[in-house]
Amino acid sequence: MAASKTDVAERNPMREVRIEKVTVNIGVGKSGEPLEKAKKVLNQITSRTPCPRRARKTIKEFGIRRGEPMACTVTLRRDEARSFLKKALEAVGNKISHSSFDGFGNVAFGIREHIEIPGTKYIPELGIFGMNVAVAFERPGFRVKRRAIRRSHVGKRHLISRDEAVNFIRSNFGTEIVEG
Repeated sequence: MAASKTDVAERNPMREVRIEKVTVNIGVGKSGEPLEKAKKVLNQITSRTPCPRRARKTIKEFGIRRGEPMACTVTLRRDEARSFLKKALEAVGNKISHSSFDGFGNVAFGIREHIEIPGTKYIPELGIFGMNVAVAFERPGFRVKRRAIRRSHVGKRHLISRDEAVNFIRSNFGTEIVEG
């Protein structure tokens, strides 16, 4: 008698889907005071020091120069990633569009105002910022594609599909996946 895919996944720890990282990004569009305020907001929300991101090319129409700091980002892993993701999903009403998931099982969504995140206090001097939250999923064994020595590829059957990521978010966070 053949075992179903879900039975195999429950018995095999290498088939378990987990959160690799959660990346939080605030794009300001210019350097200076607005970027510093965004860094303070990101620090307040995640309790991590944000890393600035620079412009890749010059766009004269927008007044952007190559190499100018434009945004700030924070990467969270393990328990911090899980707890922040719970708060971020509450900020969007525990609903994510099905189109937010890519073909490799990752998901990205936006938060319009950072004060919607539970436990965040509004500070008038800083203002209100929107942010992007990107979640990358992995299985045990994905390290082989990132390691320095004897780097290798991950097999096609070991990759995470869109449906597996949707099921992971539904079951672990109680999030509703909206079609469209």
